[in-house]
Amino acid sequence: MKTKHAVRVAFFLNLSFSVLEFIFGSIFNSSSVLADAVHDLGDALAIGLSACLETVSNRQEDKRYTLGYKRFSLLGAILTSVILLTGSFMMIIENIPRLIKPEVVDYQGMLVLGIIAIIINLLASLIVRKGKTKNESILSLHFLEDILGWLAVIVVSGVLYLTDWYILDPLLSLLISSFILWKAIPRFWSSLKIFLDAVPEGLDSEKLEQDLLSVENVKSINQLNIWSMDGLENNAIVHLCIEDWMRMEDSKEDVRYFLRQNGVHNITIEVDSSPMNHAQHKRCLEDIEGIKAHEH
Repeated sequence: MKTKHAVRVAFFLNLSFSVLEFIFGSIFNSSSVLADAVHDLGDALAIGLSACLETVSNRQEDKRYTLGYKRFSLLGAILTSVILLTGSFMMIIENIPRLIKPEVVDYQGMLVLGIIAIIINLLASLIVRKGKTKNESILSLHFLEDILGWLAVIVVSGVLYLTDWYILDPLLSLLISSFILWKAIPRFWSSLKIFLDAVPEGLDSEKLEQDLLSVENVKSINQLNIWSMDGLENNAIVHLCIEDWMRMEDSKEDVRYFLRQNGVHNITIEVDSSPMNHAQHKRCLEDIEGIKAHEH
C-alpha cells in the first residue's frame, strides 16, 4: 500500500476508535479508558496532519521549493513525535493520583474493549510498518503504544476478575508510558537532527574527508557538506582541489563512486586545479582554443 493511503487508513482507524473509547469509557466509568481516548484522539490529529504533509512531500520540486518537498514528511514526523511525547506525559500525570486513590472499574467491559482495540491497532500497525519514511516509523510507534496499553488493560481486567487490586491499572499505565517515552525520545531527536541538516546517522564526515584525500589526483578537500532531506537519501556537496587538470573528469568520477559506496547518491562536485598547475591549465585552454581556430 502506498504511503499516503496507509497513513489515511491509520488516521480513520484511530479517530473512529477514539470516539468508541469516549463512549464506552463513560459507560464503564473507567478513567483509564477515557484518558486513553484523549491520547488516541491526539494520535488521530497527529496522523491526520502527517497524512497531509506526506502528500505534500511527494510533490516534485518547483520554483518555490527548488530542493523539493521531501522535508515536509520529516516535519510530520517531528510534529507527531511531539504529540506522542505530550500524550505520554499526560498519561503519567493522569495516573499518578490514581496510585494514591484507586478507582473501581468495570473489568468485564474493559476486557472486551481491550480485545477489539488490539485487533484494530494491530491492523493499523501492519499497514504502516512496511513504510520506510521517518514519518511512518514514528506512526508505527503510536500503534505499538496502543497495543501495549490495551494488553495491560486485558491483564488488569483478568486480575481484577479474581482480586480487587485496582492499583494495578494506573501502575501498568505508568510503566507503559515510561517505555514509550524511552522509545520516542531518541526517534524525535533523530528526526530533529536531520531537520537541522546534521550529518546523517551512520556517516562519519571526518573519515569520509580523509578517505577522499586518498583518491588519486585529489590534493585537498576545500568543502564537504553532507545532509539528508528526509532521512532516506543522502546528499553531498564536495569542493576539490586536484593536481592534474587534464584528469579532472576521472577524478570526479572516482569521488562519485566512493561516495555512492558510502550511501551518498545525490552529489555535486566543484573542482579547482592546484596552484602549481595553473600554468598547465592555461596551456591546456590555449591548446583547445588553437584547435577550435584551426577547425574554423
